[in-house]
Amino acid sequence: MTSFALRIRAETSDDDETVEQLAADAFGPGRFARAAFRLREGVEHEHSLSFVALMARETVGGHEDGHEELVGSVRLTRILIGGKSALVLGPLIVARTRKNLGIGRELMHRALVKARGERHRLVILVGDYPYYAKFGFEKVPHGRITLPGPADPQRILYCELQAGALADYAGAATRYLQ
Repeated sequence: MTSFALRIRAETSDDDETVEQLAADAFGPGRFARAAFRLREGVEHEHSLSFVALMARETVGGHEDGHEELVGSVRLTRILIGGKSALVLGPLIVARTRKNLGIGRELMHRALVKARGERHRLVILVGDYPYYAKFGFEKVPHGRITLPGPADPQRILYCELQAGALADYAGAATRYLQ
């Protein structure tokens, strides 16, 4: 069994360049055309709800060099659904070389717990139901929430942070512009 030290902390503006590089590596240039990206475009993510994962950096030969490397990120961004405040989760990114270690799970857990603590009501995302169901996400009933671009309706998911919250949401998901 391999063990490793993982540290999760709030994202800072100093992380932006590294997070963007992780996103480029994970999703490529097509990420800018995705419906979820369109919801986040030009809107600052919620810093109090966005986290990064850090692990000890390894040198050639597999030894740690005393520094940490950013190996994952999750962001939550405020949006509107039918004019009511909600959150969109994404991107959730884990470095290719650090997949299947539970990093995404830890980032998801931290972000959702914090969002509940800040009394947010609903989070949506576009993703794989089998993965996100573990965190309490369900499929949005067909046509209940529409996104600003193409998205497979089977991949539009929601998580109620307060019981029964989905009942208050229907309509177009749009950017939250102040």
